[in-house]
Amino acid sequence: MIPAGVILYGPPGSGKDTITTELSRIRPEFTLFQRLKAGPGRTAGYRPTTAAHIEELAQAGELLYRNTRYGAEYAIDRAEVVTLISDGRIPVLHMGQVAGVSAIGAFPVPIRWVKVLLWCPYEVTEERCRSRGDQDLDARLKVWDETRQDLLDHSNKPWSLAIRTDHVSAKQAAQAIDEARSASVDTEECDIRGLVG
Repeated sequence: MIPAGVILYGPPGSGKDTITTELSRIRPEFTLFQRLKAGPGRTAGYRPTTAAHIEELAQAGELLYRNTRYGAEYAIDRAEVVTLISDGRIPVLHMGQVAGVSAIGAFPVPIRWVKVLLWCPYEVTEERCRSRGDQDLDARLKVWDETRQDLLDHSNKPWSLAIRTDHVSAKQAAQAIDEARSASVDTEECDIRGLVG
């Protein structure tokens, strides 16, 4: 049976970190995939590296996806995904671009991805980012707008699940994701315009 991983896509404050924590409580095999990061900002949850190293991996065809945001460069490398799978882990990837979700899903890695769209309104993102003390609030609210437009631009993109994280608890969201992983839920289109307003 092909192992499964989870992609959590959503704007800042949509609950990716909190839901990942809940997933690991349900099943210890769930493991946050720590992206490579070159640049300023927080380092917790990332593997710090250099832009030159990311470029070397790209030239060698070892990257599943790379992007820039918040003045830093991020990358998802094939080797780390394969290592997690080989260790019996269930990788959980955090994504902020639909193009990245598509790129990872299309890359020849022996894994079936459960693609989860997490959503919350602008004011919820603002409240959550303020309450956790984000110092770059304006930048994160700008990314919320960019994420909404990204979804509208890819409204026919299929998802395994779409979850309004202001309507359910992180524990409920994690349980739904684990059930979708166990049941091999197929992706299907959802009402993106109705979801994001």
